[in-house]
Amino acid sequence: MTNSINEIIDADTIFVIGSNTTENHPVIGAKIRQAKRKGARIVVADPRDIELAKDADVYLQIKPGTNIALMNGMMNVILEEGLQDKEFIAERTENFEEMEKVVKNYTPEKAASICGVDAEDIRKAARLYAKADKASIVYCMGITQHTTGTNNVMSTANLALLCGNFGKDSVGVNPLRGQNNVQGACDMGALPVSYPAYQPVTKPEVREKFEKAWGVELSPNNGLTIPEMMDAAGRGDIKFLYIMGENPMVSDPDINHVKHALEHTDFVVVQDIFMTETAAFADVILPAAVFAEKDGTFSNTERRVQRVRKAVEAPGKAKADWVILYELMKKLGYYRRYKSPADIMAEIATVAPSYAGIDYDRLEDVGIQWPCPTKDHPGTKYLHKGTFSRGKGLFSGIEHKGAEEQPDEEYPFVLTTGRVLYHYHTGTMSRKVKGLNDKVPGAYVEISPTAAEKLGVSDGEMIHVTSRRGSIKVKAKLSSRVKGNVVFVPFHFAEAAANTLTNSALDPKSKIPEFKVCAVAINK
Repeated sequence: MTNSINEIIDADTIFVIGSNTTENHPVIGAKIRQAKRKGARIVVADPRDIELAKDADVYLQIKPGTNIALMNGMMNVILEEGLQDKEFIAERTENFEEMEKVVKNYTPEKAASICGVDAEDIRKAARLYAKADKASIVYCMGITQHTTGTNNVMSTANLALLCGNFGKDSVGVNPLRGQNNVQGACDMGALPVSYPAYQPVTKPEVREKFEKAWGVELSPNNGLTIPEMMDAAGRGDIKFLYIMGENPMVSDPDINHVKHALEHTDFVVVQDIFMTETAAFADVILPAAVFAEKDGTFSNTERRVQRVRKAVEAPGKAKADWVILYELMKKLGYYRRYKSPADIMAEIATVAPSYAGIDYDRLEDVGIQWPCPTKDHPGTKYLHKGTFSRGKGLFSGIEHKGAEEQPDEEYPFVLTTGRVLYHYHTGTMSRKVKGLNDKVPGAYVEISPTAAEKLGVSDGEMIHVTSRRGSIKVKAKLSSRVKGNVVFVPFHFAEAAANTLTNSALDPKSKIPEFKVCAVAINK
């Protein structure tokens, strides 16, 4: 997040796009509702009539995969009506003309025809955002999990730049991280293209810095994303997989392809807290401690680094993740001395400039938001005050491009996927809780009453949802939350895994799969 969670409460307008916030990030959803009670205006754009849409001053039920067209349409209105922040654009941005040239072609009417919404609603949304003194954009995986995901994010940046919504309280572009500590994992270099603190793998001076720090020779090439790993394993190019805290047999697209890859990998190690669908394919399982059984830190969605403290001992042979990795390192002949997570934190401070001022002593009583470059720095509440890390904010001219897979006569429905309030990710933890299973015991497909009537499908009936990659049998749930040919399946349930159906096509830049749009058929 460019800004902090509590800043949301004081925003004048909040634009929520591609985020079912109240179900997937309920604390932040509550902050948005607090802002509403204080007088904030809410704009929601989502293919489903999510709970937060009830609080919206403008709700745009867009077709899946049309985010860019919507935001281009909003920017067209802002420019046509002269609502942009001309001073901010002149002083703090570049490449405005390229963006303007593209956006001029996206009239509200054109954008509306692409998105399946009313042109007047696009105008209303644009005015609410542009006229606000403090306007915040909140998004999640409904933006990123597309073959156009990178461009979707860049479009949110365009909109915020156009109205000067960076570098002050209660504004910004605020991605909500999908899982606990995913921010910290990315910060620490758990990405195929960067070392800790987002330092590029391909830059020689960066690589040399880490080679010196770690005493090893490092590859000059970017690594592979999980879908790319599965492709390589399926081809026989990868012989060994070490899977840690991940359950691709439920969470990855085209699960039949994942199964093939795991079956054809010579040696698979899974390190996790519970037995998972993926662990069933493992040659070795390493039991890890849960959060309450270990010391360490995590970094949340607002860049706040916080302590985790051991409350109980881990059962059986379970160990903290860092201990497992450390012992494995020693077995492989790499000797570095780490006595505790504090030692690791101290090393992080030497190689990650944004963490340089953070240590265990400072985290004893309060979390600190990076960047925190020195020990006397208080942390950074919001980013981009006065300047951007690259100097000036960069506008991009971005055209709408449809999803990789479009509905046709054979597969006439559009599937989108997501989470529900009562379950978490692949259900590894939440589906072991009776109370949560009582609330949502299994998978279902939301389908509009109109579409169900045409198919002769009744509420609660078991039906088949099929894509070009596989088929699942689930309960039909007639719902006005979806409309037209759009259907929704939550992805928590391994016995009817939504990702059996989803498309593994990747965004060419981020390499994130297109979970949010694929073509399916529905049959009784």
